Amino acid sequence: MLEFLVAHGYLSLFVVSFLAATVVPLGSEWLLVALLTEGLHPGLLLASATTGNVLGALTTWAIGVWGGPFLMERVLRIDPRAQARARSVYRRWGSWSLLLSWVPVIGDPLCLVGGLFRIPFFRFAFLVLIGKLGRYAFIVAMVNAVV
Repeated sequence: MLEFLVAHGYLSLFVVSFLAATVVPLGSEWLLVALLTEGLHPGLLLASATTGNVLGALTTWAIGVWGGPFLMERVLRIDPRAQARARSVYRRWGSWSLLLSWVPVIGDPLCLVGGLFRIPFFRFAFLVLIGKLGRYAFIVAMVNAVV
């Protein structure tokens, strides 16, 4: 399997990074490290991983935006006034938590909550991009320092 992923380099990293940012329990860092050690271009790997991961996060955000009313009213049974209060607080202060969207386990739920509370698209995309780019850039720098 690893041989297949390495053979398809940038595309496989994009797909794995995309899936890792959705509800699929998957990580992409291991593949980034493997491809770096195979000698693929670090800048292109950084772009591929970041683009895939941000698009995956945007997909999760969109699920929150369009599935939010159903989730909050029918599944979680949160009354509309409580939703409005939570949305107001989150939109003011909580959106900064999206800088942590790269953190395993909490990152995907943060993106979903960003959609549930309708964080504006460009604000969401910018904050998530900063977090995810920073994570992948750190990994690339560390691997390049060692290899």
